[in-house]
Amino acid sequence: MPDLFDSPSQAQNAPRPLADRLRPAALNEVIGQDHVLGPDGPLGQMLLHGNLTSLIFWGPPGVGKTTIARLLADETDLTFVQISAIFTGMPDLRKVFEAAKLRRQNGKGTLLFVDEIHRFNKAQQDGFLPHMEDGTITLVGATTENPSFELNSAVLSRSQVLVLNRLTPAHLELIIQRAEKEIGKKLPLDADARDALLEMADGDGRALLNMLEQVFGWQGQADRATLSKRLNRRAAQYDKSGESHYNLISALHKSVRGSDPDAALYWLARMLAGGEDPRYLARRITRMAVEDIGLADPDAQRQCLDAWATYERLGSPEGELALAQAVMYLALAPKSNAAYAAYKNAMADAKKTGSEPPPKHILNAPTAMMKDQGYGDGYQYDHDAEDGFSGQNYFPETMKRGIYYLPVERGHERELKKRLDYFARLRDKRGT
Repeated sequence: MPDLFDSPSQAQNAPRPLADRLRPAALNEVIGQDHVLGPDGPLGQMLLHGNLTSLIFWGPPGVGKTTIARLLADETDLTFVQISAIFTGMPDLRKVFEAAKLRRQNGKGTLLFVDEIHRFNKAQQDGFLPHMEDGTITLVGATTENPSFELNSAVLSRSQVLVLNRLTPAHLELIIQRAEKEIGKKLPLDADARDALLEMADGDGRALLNMLEQVFGWQGQADRATLSKRLNRRAAQYDKSGESHYNLISALHKSVRGSDPDAALYWLARMLAGGEDPRYLARRITRMAVEDIGLADPDAQRQCLDAWATYERLGSPEGELALAQAVMYLALAPKSNAAYAAYKNAMADAKKTGSEPPPKHILNAPTAMMKDQGYGDGYQYDHDAEDGFSGQNYFPETMKRGIYYLPVERGHERELKKRLDYFARLRDKRGT
């Protein structure tokens, strides 16, 4: 996949695409990645000290991954070789490595740029390791996916991961200004349409350049409505199985936990607009109810289940309104993770204590032999006890009494805390 300012090689006298004409000739001309290219950035320091290592560029499309790799090769006097993991198999890789070995024997190093490196399988990724270790290649991989999930730990341990940022509207505006200077005229858009173009680019410099190529050919000044008619708006970047998926569900969950219904609605809308399965969202918001609200508002879980059932009956798009209502309810509900924390703590103790049996006094004794063994001895029937509470021990006899559930002073849990405190006082009073 070509990257920002990248274009096919062409005859010298042929018309050059705008992206090719605006391709940076030096690293200090790259827009939006000063955090890695600046004097104090990792690449700036590597170049300053002449110790370029293998790298993994992680970032969204159109932010300059290929351009930076090409310029790094120029800066370090390495031969630039580019391959794509989509179109390259093991036989092709072997040829690339053999050519790099010959170059090395002749005193020339190779910077191997691998686009979409996450698409290589484990065996293919392992094939890079010996050539990285002996210096045959300096690997620069590019990926839009989280390297922690998609790349072998062996490749990651021999590389430095650098995060390239999505371009901001200010960065995209700089690209427009460079294009205007190159073309020699202003973009034929009014101010509102110019802002709309930046929105359509969605942080992708390559997409912006492709749109600019069209817009510069228009006659007269266009407004936002005209721009929308003439250009197909790019779909927002959203991979239902990749990094964006997990980032957006995290944003939705944390907005609910943070009691912000507006932010929660925004992230829900982003996921739905990106094509997320509403059933997945129904499942996740139900989890939010039991994890972050719990018994502070027992109705929250019911709201989510009802919204889920409503979606199943109505389908899209009407059923999605029920999910939106559930999200708003959750965001405004009192919050408590006391039940969630209590469950985790109880589970930790259950794993520690292994197979400790219950105390004999709470075991049933349906046979004479079991009665002889003491099963049920001393059991107090709570309904016969004062206040309907015996205060007996229900934990294993060898285990210290566990205290897991600590309700908060919010919502319905305020009442539950009063009940727990009441039972604790009765236990103390009865010495149990």
